[in-house]
Amino acid sequence: MKKVSNILFIILFVLVYQFTFSQEKKTITVVYGGTYTKNEVKYPGASIFAKDGTRQVQFEHQGGELWCDLAIYNQKKNSVRAFGNVRFQQGDSLKMTSKKLDYDGNLKLAIARENVTLRNSQMTLQTDSLFFDRTIQEAFYETFGTVRDSINVLTSEKGRYLLETKKYQFVSDVIITNPDYVLESAQLDYYTSTKHAYMYGPSTITGKDYVTYCERGFYDTQDENGYFVKNSRIDYNNRIIYGDSLYFDKFENFASATNNIKVIDTINKGVVKGHYAEVFKQKDSVFITKRAVAINVIEKDSLYIHGDTLMVTGPPENRIIRGFRNVKLFKKDLSGKCDSIHVNQKTGLTQLIGQPLGLLGDEMPLLERKKKSPVLWNGTNQMTGDSIHLISNVKTEKLDSLKVLNNAFIVEKDSLSTNGYNQVKGKDLYGKFIDNELKIVDVIKNTEVIYYMYNDDQKLIGIDKTICSAINMTFEESGIEDITFITNPDGDIFPEKDLPPNARKLAGFIWRDGEMIRSKEDLFDEDDNSIELVKIRGVDNPIDIEAEELERQKNELDQVPVKKNASKSKKAERKE
Repeated sequence: MKKVSNILFIILFVLVYQFTFSQEKKTITVVYGGTYTKNEVKYPGASIFAKDGTRQVQFEHQGGELWCDLAIYNQKKNSVRAFGNVRFQQGDSLKMTSKKLDYDGNLKLAIARENVTLRNSQMTLQTDSLFFDRTIQEAFYETFGTVRDSINVLTSEKGRYLLETKKYQFVSDVIITNPDYVLESAQLDYYTSTKHAYMYGPSTITGKDYVTYCERGFYDTQDENGYFVKNSRIDYNNRIIYGDSLYFDKFENFASATNNIKVIDTINKGVVKGHYAEVFKQKDSVFITKRAVAINVIEKDSLYIHGDTLMVTGPPENRIIRGFRNVKLFKKDLSGKCDSIHVNQKTGLTQLIGQPLGLLGDEMPLLERKKKSPVLWNGTNQMTGDSIHLISNVKTEKLDSLKVLNNAFIVEKDSLSTNGYNQVKGKDLYGKFIDNELKIVDVIKNTEVIYYMYNDDQKLIGIDKTICSAINMTFEESGIEDITFITNPDGDIFPEKDLPPNARKLAGFIWRDGEMIRSKEDLFDEDDNSIELVKIRGVDNPIDIEAEELERQKNELDQVPVKKNASKSKKAERKE
């Protein structure tokens, strides 16, 4: 019984194989032959058919139809060579015309030459030579081709069209020409039904008011939006945006960036860095967070501003930089800390703003209030007040002046004593910079001073403790060099032994040396340095393009009910 079963299985296998083989080898059928001749010398074993009047020669093979003026048909080889006004059609979906065509019925391979045009309902391909493999439903060319659809013209040296997925794979010098932009790429996949383009290698999109570059990316050529990874860059609204991953939407006037971001202000020459950014063209603004830092050049010396969140807003001639929460700034010989910051690049005014005190601010202890106030360090000098203003000369790009408004307080650690501090306090402080160094300071209204005085041998003479209406100070190498009391000074120089430690500090004294920013690295705290960057697909690993496109198409279909008209693109909606 087992032997009989084996024999039946073998017979069945042979029959199935023969049936499959015969199906694959199905002979080309002559539908209309026109006039018939033979030329055994030139075409041995072949039949020659020519059109009869206006009716062309016609063949059929497994759902494909072929028309031509002249045909060399070899039944034994199951092949046709067609000449003159050649037309090939596969169902209602695909039509191809050329001057010449070779068709192999065994391989189901058509090779069209000279003025080749391939058409379906969505696009037209023109090239000089085209191979069409009907078995795998792919057409490809290597002699330059042009594809046209409803909105784009695409050209490339080499290309392949996959009929089942309605996708082109373009290779070498790919160019998409659209009325609103030009896309150039080393290699590109293009879906004719969705107008989606997937770019590989160096790729540039040049629009009327933007330029993008990437080495891996996606672009919706109809709605003009997409993402870009690998050395990506967008030139947009007087800004250059770099990032590991960039997103761009022309019609929403929006761009965003993720990981290792750098936004360059090409007009004001400022730079903003971080790990997430959003750019709004209509509002002319940039929002950036995750280790955010703004860098502005002040006469060849960079001023760094860090905050949990930074915003750069306004047109180039009136640009504003704002920083929020845990703001720190650093420049050579100058650093600061505050709750928020406001920089007006038109006027050159930088405002350091303290933490809000809330409804119970008046009841808060003095030292607690001082800890919430902004602080500025000029070399070894610490300056605090309710608000601090730095003013730059917008023409020379140098620091010009300083204002500390309300509760101004200067502290300098005395370099020769163990626990001595030079201190000056008053209502307001006004300082003057010369060559970007703080040189002159005036403190006015209810001024108090504690100052350690030394002779030429650096021996302590005593501690000056004075009250007066105003004080003028000069600085050298970021340290207090001289103090001049103005208007009715009242005080004395006390020997160190006659002035107890608790009398050597003015009311409101606080030493915030532990908060001082001594380098660019000090701008960032542990939370900033421990940020885990999101993993971006396509940077290090390849992407399954077919799966991504199917997901994208599904998402678009899911959104159809909420659109005003699902058949219209963003561009069409805006032109109405």
